[in-house]
Order: sequence, then structure tokens, then C-alpha cells
Amino acid sequence: MPGADGSRLGHPSAAKALHWITAVCVLGMLGVGLWMTGLPLGLLKLQVYAWHKWIGLTVLALTLLRLWWRWRHPPPPLPGALPLWERRLAHAAHGALFVLLIAMPISGWTMNSAAGVGLYWFGYLPIPDLVPRDPALFEALRTVHRILSKLLIAVVALHVGAVIYHDVFRRDGIFRRMWFSGGKAP
Repeated sequence: MPGADGSRLGHPSAAKALHWITAVCVLGMLGVGLWMTGLPLGLLKLQVYAWHKWIGLTVLALTLLRLWWRWRHPPPPLPGALPLWERRLAHAAHGALFVLLIAMPISGWTMNSAAGVGLYWFGYLPIPDLVPRDPALFEALRTVHRILSKLLIAVVALHVGAVIYHDVFRRDGIFRRMWFSGGKAP
């Protein structure tokens, strides 16, 4: 959506769709990931773990697609009225989100491989192991996955906090750039 100076204020619809599909998957994954570890061993736990892995691989695919899209269609620049520190923090937070959205699924995939458990995406597409079965590596990767999840929660919380700050308090239109109803600043 062009601004008064001809620049594009909002993100293209494809970028918005990829963002929101990924956001729903990630928020669901974090919630399910925290819940599933306490389940007693049984069919429900196995099913929930399978869905967790499938959605994790989906997040990885969506993130790689988003990075490809951003490379082909750079996002609109942040408004010049934003202080330099806010622009730098926004770029750093987005970079951290992308790194974590790749590292989390890869750590889970590698952990699954080290556990010696076969993986079929949504029960059909066989996913190759990244490493051979190795119980010690599995335990190390479990710790890495847990640490990455905590980092992801922190960065997502920062991201959501920034959205609230910009949309509710500053009312500067930053959030509306990624929302489907437009990209105009109030």
C-alpha cells in the first residue's frame, strides 16, 4: 500500500499470510511443547509428540519460504520517525526470530534422529535422519531444544510487547503494516 510519498507502507499479502500462519503455528507449538512433556506415557502423548514434530517441520518450511520471500521482496522500510535504537532493536529481534525459527526445528529434528525414532511428516513423507542414533547426543540436544524454546519465548514476548507498544500507546501504524486491513498510519 503506497504512502503519501509513494513508498509502500504495508507488507504484501503473501508476506502477511506467511507471517500469521507461522505465528499461529509457533504459539501453538510453544503451548503444546510446554504441556506435552508432563503427559503420562501413552497414546495421547505419542500423538501429541508426533503433531509437535510435524508442525515443527512445517514452521521450518514456512520460515525458509519467508526468508526466500524477503530476499525476493524486501520489507518496506521502517518509518524514519522511529528512533535509531528502535529500528536497530526491531532488526535484531527479527533476525533473532528467524534464527530461532530455524534452530528450534533443526534441534528437534536432530534430537529425534539421535533418539533413533523414525519421522514421517504428517505420517506419510519420510524425513531422513540428520545424525545416527546416539543417546548422549539426544540428551545434549534435549537441553539445547529446551534453552532455544526459552529464548524463543523471550523474543516472541518482546515482539508482542513491541506490537502493543506501537499499536496501543504510540498509534504509529507499525502493527497495521502486517495486518490484513491495510498499512495506513492513523
